[in-house]
Amino acid sequence: MPVRIVVCVKQVVDPETPVSAFTIDQATKRVVPAPGIPPVVNGFDENAVEAALRIKDVGEAEITVISLGNNFVMDVMKKPLAMGADELVLVQDEAFDDLDAFATAYALSETIKKTGEFDLILCGRQASDWDNAHVPLGVAEMLGLPCLTMVRKIEVANGGLIVNRSIADGYEVVEAAMPAVATVSNELGEPRYPTLRGIMAASRKSPTVWTAEEVGIEPGMLAPKLQIVDLFIPGTEMECEIVEGEDESDAGRKLAHRLREENLI
Repeated sequence: MPVRIVVCVKQVVDPETPVSAFTIDQATKRVVPAPGIPPVVNGFDENAVEAALRIKDVGEAEITVISLGNNFVMDVMKKPLAMGADELVLVQDEAFDDLDAFATAYALSETIKKTGEFDLILCGRQASDWDNAHVPLGVAEMLGLPCLTMVRKIEVANGGLIVNRSIADGYEVVEAAMPAVATVSNELGEPRYPTLRGIMAASRKSPTVWTAEEVGIEPGMLAPKLQIVDLFIPGTEMECEIVEGEDESDAGRKLAHRLREENLI
């Protein structure tokens, strides 16, 4: 029997967008997409897709990619298919315009249940837009599954998982039964580039598109539990002071004295 893998991905603002291109709508407390700069698949989620594909490289596996959102850019969302995933499920609904981590975890868990049986759920360690890292933990809690975090290597063996988890001073090896949830870190390595053959194959595949109602998501469960009080681009104020001296030695002494005055040394 093939291992059934679900990978959760998110369409995000390109993290390489220059600060000068960012605009925030203060009325809605949201980032306005920069014109001419398309969104991307969250980088850590691409690591999760790569982890699934590596499992498929050495054994039988079926990979379903799931994403929630609104206004998907199809060329962006088909990238996991071009990399080698088997199926793409998009839940697109206006109700997903303002989801917090709890609502996202709830909607994802309901979507995963609707897709059928699964053995492994892979997520990126966090999303590059909010960097909360809450959603995978919430999905695991709502589905009643163990959660393995900060995964740098994952293997399926003897009906279970063998995982290397990144820790502060190295990594630890953990075994777990399936089904389980795992969050994949960038220590896994660079995700593979889609081949021309993969891109052509992805172009011929149509994703499954559901609404929140078709999934059976309760509208009341999407109400945000986290309130954004303010959202702004941090300002920077820099002041440069040139310390001069009669020669390098004199300038060094004066610099040390100035730093001591500011309690920096």
